[in-house]
Amino acid sequence: MTAGFRLDGKVALVTGSTRGIGRAIAEALIAAGAQVVISSEDAADTARVAEELRQTGIACDVSDDTALAALVEGTCAALGGIDILVCNAGITGRAGPFAEMDIADYARVLQINLTSQVVLATLALPRIAARGGGSVVLISSLSGLRGNGRINAYALAKAGVAQLARNLAVEWGPKAVRVNAISPGFIATELSAPLLADEAFMTRRMGMTPLRRPGTPEEVAGAAVFLASPAGAFVTGHNLVVDGGTLITDGS
Repeated sequence: MTAGFRLDGKVALVTGSTRGIGRAIAEALIAAGAQVVISSEDAADTARVAEELRQTGIACDVSDDTALAALVEGTCAALGGIDILVCNAGITGRAGPFAEMDIADYARVLQINLTSQVVLATLALPRIAARGGGSVVLISSLSGLRGNGRINAYALAKAGVAQLARNLAVEWGPKAVRVNAISPGFIATELSAPLLADEAFMTRRMGMTPLRRPGTPEEVAGAAVFLASPAGAFVTGHNLVVDGGTLITDGS
């Protein structure tokens, strides 16, 4: 790995990092030299993955503001501070049109996917600035950039995440903190396994994707390392789309 992508001596906190995209990001940051706090709401999973990766684990329900504060405090107590924050934890919620929306489910999707990122970033950013600057990466989604008739609350929250990155980039740039978003497209993970097994869906979706394949968690992780590292030192307020070209294609 070239020097511009190295993160030696840096401390990173990654939420939702026990599986899928979050774990891949954690592993990539570790490979780049960072110390990483592994976190999810499941204490057993958090402890298991932290042990596997030989890192610090702190369980946290991101819908709980008190738990988020404890996560930041625990990270700083264990590793001396925070240089990199990756807000990855999220849920899809119930599929369906807004007319059939369950308002409690809608509120939970917004809380976990958007509000938790606002709260956690607000808690962590002063700590990052105090270390001389750093990077925040918010995980948005391709669904926040396209119309969607099925995962409405999720898409709405993820659109908000991209705007949050822009707002925070303006606010914290003068303090040497960069804030960016990543919008993954269709990524092959444990959670997407039912869709991967749906031949009709895959034929239609891959026909809309110029690269004609789903992405991998590692490909999203590579984008996160770029945004967190000196290689991305002049990039802030950006929403990096990692989707194999789905956003730009006309389906031909």
